[in-house]
Amino acid sequence: MKKELSRRSGVQIAAELMKLLGGRLSAVMLLAVLNGSLGFLCAMGVPFFGAVGIAKALGESIPLTYGAIAGLCVGCGVLRGGLRYLEQYGNHYIAFRLLAVLRDKIFTKLRALCPAKLESRQKGSLLTMITADIETLEVFYAHTVSPVCIAVLVSLAVMVVTGLAASWYLSLIAAAYLCIGVLLPRFFSRRMAETGMRYRRELGDFGAYFLDSIKGIRELVLYNAGEARAAEVDRRSDAMLGRTKALKRETALSAAATEAAVSLSVLAVLAVGIFLVHSGSLSVGCMVLGVTAVFGSFGPVIAVSALPANLNQTFASGERILRLLEEQPEVEAVENGTELSYEGLEVHDLSFAYGGETVLKGVSMTARKNEIVGIVGESGCGKSTLLKLLLRFWERSGGQIRYNGTDLDEINTESLYRNVTMVSQSTYLFDATIAENLRIAKPDATDEELMAALRMASAEELVQVLPEGLSTPAGLLGGRLSMGERQRIGLARAFLSGCPLILLDEPTSNVDSINEGVILRALLKHRQGRTIILVSHRASTMAVADRVYKMENGQMEEQAI
Repeated sequence: MKKELSRRSGVQIAAELMKLLGGRLSAVMLLAVLNGSLGFLCAMGVPFFGAVGIAKALGESIPLTYGAIAGLCVGCGVLRGGLRYLEQYGNHYIAFRLLAVLRDKIFTKLRALCPAKLESRQKGSLLTMITADIETLEVFYAHTVSPVCIAVLVSLAVMVVTGLAASWYLSLIAAAYLCIGVLLPRFFSRRMAETGMRYRRELGDFGAYFLDSIKGIRELVLYNAGEARAAEVDRRSDAMLGRTKALKRETALSAAATEAAVSLSVLAVLAVGIFLVHSGSLSVGCMVLGVTAVFGSFGPVIAVSALPANLNQTFASGERILRLLEEQPEVEAVENGTELSYEGLEVHDLSFAYGGETVLKGVSMTARKNEIVGIVGESGCGKSTLLKLLLRFWERSGGQIRYNGTDLDEINTESLYRNVTMVSQSTYLFDATIAENLRIAKPDATDEELMAALRMASAEELVQVLPEGLSTPAGLLGGRLSMGERQRIGLARAFLSGCPLILLDEPTSNVDSINEGVILRALLKHRQGRTIILVSHRASTMAVADRVYKMENGQMEEQAI
C-alpha cells in the first residue's frame, strides 16, 4: 500500500506558496506591503493629528500651527486613498498573475502524470482543484500576506510612537496586539484546521460524485435509481453543510473573542492613561495623544484575527495543489533521445506488474510495416495494458520493446507520439464540432483532408447526413453521437494524424455486426503505408489480420491462421 504523505503545517504551506512568487513578484509584494503600511499609518494620522490639535489647545508645546495640523489631517486622508489603491493593485496583480502561473503549472503537471496516474483519479476532484482550489489561493496572495506584514509593521510603529509621544506604559499595554494578532488566530486556526481540511477534501469528492451522477443520468433513469442517487447527493450535501456550519460557528467565536480582546485593551489603555494623569506622571494632552494612537491602531491586527477561517480553507487548497505539483509521473518524458521513423516493432519477453499483481508475463510479438497484427483474448487478460506499454504510459517490469531496433526508453516521447497513436474502445469527443474534434490530430487540416479521413474510416456518409456536416456539435462527451459513430470518428482521427502505427483497442466492441464489417473493410482498404495492431475479444474481428496472437492470463502465443 502506498504510504500516505504527512500533512504540512500552515507555516510550511505558506512558505511553499511564497516560494512560488519568484523575484519579480516578490518585489511587487514588498512594494504592496510598504504602500499598505504607509497607507494605514496615514489613516491613523487623521485622528492622531486631530488629537495633536486638541493637545495643543490643552497647553501642550506643539511646534505646529493649527493650519499646519489641519493640513496634515487632510494630507493623510488624501494619501491614504492613493496608497490603499496601490496596495490593492499590487496584491491583486500578484494574485492573478500567480494564479495564471499556477494553472499553467497544474496543467503541465497533469500532462506529465497523464495517463497512468490520472486513470484512477476522480475527475470531479481534479476539476475542483483547477477551479475552486486555485481561486481560494487568491485569498492568500491578495488578502493574507500583506495584512499580516502590515499588522506587524504598523503595530511596531505605533508602540514606538506611543512610547515617545506619551508613555512607555501605554506602549506596553498596546502589546495586546500579540494576543489579538497572533495568539487568538493561532488558537482558532488549530481548532478549525481539521474541519477545513475535511471540508476541502469532501468538496472534491462531492464534485466527483455529482459529475458522475450527471454523466450516468441515463442509467439512473433506466433503472429507477434516481431517487437513491438523489438521496445520497442530499446526504453528502448535508454533511458538507454541517462542516460549513462548524466553520461558521468557529468564525463567529473567533470574531467575538477578538472584539472582546480589543475592548479590554482599549479599556486598559484608557484606565492606565487616566491613572498616569492622576498620578502626575503624564499630562492630559500627552495622554490624549497616546490613547488616540493606540485606539486607532487595532485595525490591522483585527484583520489578521479574521483570517483563520479563510486561511484554513486556503491552506487545505494549497496542500492539495502542492501535493499534485510534487507528485512524480510513472514515466519521465524522453527529450534527448532518438528520433523515430517507424519501420517495425519487436517485443521480447515483456512483463509488467501493477500494484503487486502480475499483468503480463513473457509476452513476445512483432509488427512489420504494412501489416495488420491481431491480438485476441478475453476481457481483462492484459491486451489493453500491452498497448499502453507500447506507448510508454507505464514503465515495463522487464523485457524489451524496440522500434526499428531502438529501445522504447531511448526514443523521444514527442517523436513516439508522432509515429504511434491509439484509438481506445471508448473514444473521447470534446464538446466541440466534429471538425474541431478531428483537427486535434492535425490542427491545420483542410475540410477536404477531414472528409478524406472520414472516408477512410467509412464515416463520410455519417457526417454528410448530419444537419451541419463537419460543423455539427458532437455534444458534451460526444453525447449527440452513438458509441459506434464515436469510434468511427476516433478511427478517422487516427487516419488523419498520419501515424504509421495505429493501435486499435476493441474498435468494434460497441457496434453491431454490420458496422463491424464496415470498419474492418475500411482497415483493409486503407492499410497501405500503415501498420495496425488490432486488439479485440471477438474472433470475428481477426478476419482482417495478417497474423494473430492469442492472449490469455497475461501470456501470449501466435496462432496459425
